[in-house]
Amino acid sequence: MRPRPPIKGRGIFSGTGLIITGLAATTAALLFPVWSYADRSGTTDANTLSTQTVTTPYGPLSAQDRDLVTKVRLAGLWELPAGQMAERKGTTQAVRDAGQHLVNGHTSLDAHDRTVATQLGIPLPDEPNEQQRQWLVTLNSAQGQDFDRKFTSILRLAHGRVFSLVAQVRAGTQNTLVRDLADDANATVLDHIKILEATGYVDFSALARDLAASASPVPTPPAVDPASAVPVAPSPSATYSLPPAAVGPPPTNSP
Repeated sequence: MRPRPPIKGRGIFSGTGLIITGLAATTAALLFPVWSYADRSGTTDANTLSTQTVTTPYGPLSAQDRDLVTKVRLAGLWELPAGQMAERKGTTQAVRDAGQHLVNGHTSLDAHDRTVATQLGIPLPDEPNEQQRQWLVTLNSAQGQDFDRKFTSILRLAHGRVFSLVAQVRAGTQNTLVRDLADDANATVLDHIKILEATGYVDFSALARDLAASASPVPTPPAVDPASAVPVAPSPSATYSLPPAAVGPPPTNSP
């Protein structure tokens, strides 16, 4: 029996198939690490984001946003009584005026801050932190021009530190309530900085060194999930009282 002649083209197709199969395997080998890395990277970023930023009806709420709301509250808890001391103990009208600005500014800002905290479910402290209590003790024991100098230097340093935080949050926050609060805090802090400098007691060289030595006046509080947060009502003080929380954010006038 004569052998069957080979089918033309079979060798070509067979060789082409091997080449295609080889290319496909190589491509898969190259792409698999990329896909795997992309999946891991995406998962990690999502997990990290979920622990730092939460969704609210007013926009994403970041850990830095919550930090600002907490620090605005802490500022009022010690700067308001410090201002009251300046009104009583200041030896010059400029120092007494600075004290009045602190009292008026933080009375209004604290009400705004507590309203925002309630709407966002952020728990607030009801007493100053340890460093702020030490500042109040220092001011309470100082008298005469020694009080004027210590009051001005301590308050100016604290305002300089928080001023940079407010600006940073205002520049990047995606939350409308926090943005409005940052605007209010920015105006209040800037007013206090100017009125403190008007006393003539600010040592700008020492201030620059102190600001460079530390970037934050108080420890950053841990992140809190607004879904489980319970706002803390302020406790009454023997020396001063904070105003009750407002029922809503300050009204916006329509053009």
